[in-house]
Amino acid sequence: MSTIQQQATVAPTGASLYARFALAGAICCGVTHGALTPVDVVKTRIQLEPTVYNKGMVASFRQVVKAEGAGALMTGFGPTFAGYFLQGAFKFGGYEFWKKTFIEAVGQENAVNNRTAIYLASSGIAEFFADVALCPLEATRIRLVSQPTFATGLVSGFARILKEDGVMRGFYSGFGPILFKQIPYTMAKFVVFERASEAILDSVGPKEKLSSGTLTSINLGSGLIAGVAAAIVSQPADTLLSKINKTSGSGSVMSRLMGLAGELGVRGLFLGLGPRIVMVGTLTAFQFAIYNDIKKALGATGGFEIKKA
Repeated sequence: MSTIQQQATVAPTGASLYARFALAGAICCGVTHGALTPVDVVKTRIQLEPTVYNKGMVASFRQVVKAEGAGALMTGFGPTFAGYFLQGAFKFGGYEFWKKTFIEAVGQENAVNNRTAIYLASSGIAEFFADVALCPLEATRIRLVSQPTFATGLVSGFARILKEDGVMRGFYSGFGPILFKQIPYTMAKFVVFERASEAILDSVGPKEKLSSGTLTSINLGSGLIAGVAAAIVSQPADTLLSKINKTSGSGSVMSRLMGLAGELGVRGLFLGLGPRIVMVGTLTAFQFAIYNDIKKALGATGGFEIKKA
């Protein structure tokens, strides 16, 4: 028989509880994405200049360092950290909120029987609002990486894009592709993590009887599986996002996306998949491990879980 098991209710609750979920999500996303900035720089270069960076990830690292110095690998660190700090807050905090909302709306038994749908809907809605916050900083990051002389950092790059292109064209021309990338990515990420961790826990025993170290290992393993799946699902849109943010361009966003997709073809849309699997698999594993450990440290243990009895 299946049930919804609500974790033991402890302070904080309500808005204070979800603020802690948001803070834990902000920290885990900001730290992991920031730490992997060098991989993201190389991945973006491979996508934008495939004729130059065409010998794989390791060789491309060496090319960037040789041509521009080791410091070039940290290009875009500012907007990367700031953007994903905000996005993580909305994504993880929103996921917890919407998951609870759907559970209460459909009832306990229906929630258990339809938990995959709840994971997908909760993560998709949360990611939409997270992308509204992320998009301007992601556009700035890509412009800095693709055009190293464009600006000296986050503030100057952000200001120049705003001045030259305006809010919508400068910061949100990539909103369509970022939704196409991030929403499927996040939906795959959360549903695969939830189902993978559920399967692992079914085989090793109830969460309540496991040590903190074992739980962290389960979060790492489930997160790695989720990250690989999410990277593959969202790769085509990630390539389009890098391309559309490289230059100002003309025409509608949709026409530009369709034109780019036609030019690239299937093979071109998956350029940089290897480095991205490394990056996303690693960061997703650590995100879930960090997120759950920070939640525990903050006392944010009053959320809902959907699990079989």
